[in-house]
Amino acid sequence: MKVHYLEIVTTDAESVCKAYEATNKITFSEPEPLLGGARTSVLADGTMVGVRGQLRENETPVVRPYWLVEDIEKAIADVEANGAEVAVPPMEIPGKGKFAIYILSSVEHGFWQI
Repeated sequence: MKVHYLEIVTTDAESVCKAYEATNKITFSEPEPLLGGARTSVLADGTMVGVRGQLRENETPVVRPYWLVEDIEKAIADVEANGAEVAVPPMEIPGKGKFAIYILSSVEHGFWQI
């Protein structure tokens, strides 16, 4: 099990990025439009962390891990069979792979297929 992308949605992305940069000695990119304006940093183990603001007024702050999977359609079917609600079905992000979001036991999770 490996987290491919850790998404942090916050009311103040700039402050979160500055705090992470200072405490972890990393740097964040400029906002990436394909990732909802997230500023990203790739960690030493290859995990990508993205910090972004809310995309809509009613979006709540969340920390959402996207687990790396080989078959995103099967992974979504498996979690649905175990009671998950699919919030975002598998979608392609050009040049980055596919992602999906599901909610299980009131917690948001994601899958990522490269």
